[in-house]
Amino acid sequence: MPASRAQALLPGLLLKESAPEEEARALYRLAVWALRYSPVVAPDPPDGLLLDIGGCAHLFGGEEKLLEDLLARLSRMGLTAKAGLAASLGAAHALARFAPGPAPRVPPGASLAEHLAPLPVEALRLDEERSAALRRLGFERMGELFGKSRAPLARRFGPELLRRLDEALGVAAEPIVPIRPPERIETRLAFAEPLAAAEALSLALDRLAEELCERLAARKAGARRLDLLLTRLDRSIALLSVRLARPSRRPAHLTQLLGERLGSIDCGLGVEEARLLASVTAPLHAEQLATNFGTKPQQPDLAELIDRLQGRLGGARIFRTAPVESDFPERAVKRVPPLEELRRKAATRPRSWPRPARLLAHPEPVEVTALLPDYPPALFVWKGARHRIRRADGPERIFGEWWQGPGEIGLARDYFQVEDERGARFWLFRETRGAAPPRWFLHGFFA
Repeated sequence: MPASRAQALLPGLLLKESAPEEEARALYRLAVWALRYSPVVAPDPPDGLLLDIGGCAHLFGGEEKLLEDLLARLSRMGLTAKAGLAASLGAAHALARFAPGPAPRVPPGASLAEHLAPLPVEALRLDEERSAALRRLGFERMGELFGKSRAPLARRFGPELLRRLDEALGVAAEPIVPIRPPERIETRLAFAEPLAAAEALSLALDRLAEELCERLAARKAGARRLDLLLTRLDRSIALLSVRLARPSRRPAHLTQLLGERLGSIDCGLGVEEARLLASVTAPLHAEQLATNFGTKPQQPDLAELIDRLQGRLGGARIFRTAPVESDFPERAVKRVPPLEELRRKAATRPRSWPRPARLLAHPEPVEVTALLPDYPPALFVWKGARHRIRRADGPERIFGEWWQGPGEIGLARDYFQVEDERGARFWLFRETRGAAPPRWFLHGFFA
């Protein structure tokens, strides 16, 4: 329907431009990710994946366990998914999109026709015109077509209907054209004698990094994630993984990131093989580092420092903040990767109103005493401590952002900068919502 009519029916409707090419690339990346469950995976545009799990289910404890793990991982990735399992591709497609339940399946040896019969005719993957024609003739369920004479159906709807019926019932073969997994850039080194000392592993790591960077340079790529896999004598594998802020193929830097953590590996009876993989790469073209013609020195590259800090402190602890167009302080910034390019935008708030050096993650309620309801606070109590106000400045009024939802309508905050008798400075605000009595909160501290 037209966008204006849809917005009239649903005032809070969010509209976004369609990006078919980006969606196709995202679906391909998801198909590559699904190779963990089967070597035969293919995208099913616009919103599906096809997996042939024959001979793979026992690795996950059975078909039901495989589906549970698949759906659980997709849910943790923020994707809402539904899976269908059957002996034919057409039946699995119909179950995933039209059968009730999160993971409907046809048990081995069960009748496909019996499970598909209650599903609507749209589950046959026909075009809208044929599906509408079937409904006009009184065919609403797939089971109503199974016992009909094929010749009249073919004359009226063409061979497409019969082909879809045969594919759903498993009579006609429907091959899957699997994707070719991207070739991984890796190096491998087998040892004549098992290694157990960190010094020996460090020498092996130097050689692996040199070879890996040569292969990366041949592809004009840099590593964004490195995986070092050490195979012990008992065939168990020890894994070290590091992520890089920017693509890199400098052997000394890659060796340093992994070498700092080699001492934490339990080598057991010894390591007999080492593999170094660039599991995530990005384009990295050659750059000129310096000239002899008096050019200005280049700015120091912070990427290597950030990589070392992330390796020691964890990737989630290193970030930078980016501005967000919002008057509410808790929404005015967001976390972004430390080296992400930021677009500079003009501040939307008056520069005469400073912001505190420390902002609480969530405003905390306080008890306030004021001479009059609209006056600045004269005293407030926070966590059992009494603070008598000596100076106050304000208010700075911020109104609710109605586009955030109905809870923001009629909301207003009056912020005050206050200083108590001991010289500590706080950021308080009075919140009013319609006719409800005002409430006071502490939101930050000034240095």
